[in-house]
Amino acid sequence: MIVRIVKMTFREGAEKDFIKIFQGSKKQIRESRGCIFLELLQDKDQPNLFITYSVWSSEKDLERYRDSDLFKDTWAKTKALFGGEPEVHTMERIEKT
Repeated sequence: MIVRIVKMTFREGAEKDFIKIFQGSKKQIRESRGCIFLELLQDKDQPNLFITYSVWSSEKDLERYRDSDLFKDTWAKTKALFGGEPEVHTMERIEKT
């Protein structure tokens, strides 16, 4: 099982645009082969800071999604709104809770 954490800081005022992009693609992402869970988090004190947290059955499933047109289109739109470099972490779950 793979956990993907992406921390993104957007230009001030671009938050609503990003949320709209996420809302428009979340259903398709969640329906992607191997996607077990996807959520979007927004920092309480820094509203232009977001984290996506997703869980994938395997690294192969995550890579298949990352090679998809859905990802490429969503990421291109998202990247245009960045106010800083994203931080991306691909983690393996060590122990189930």
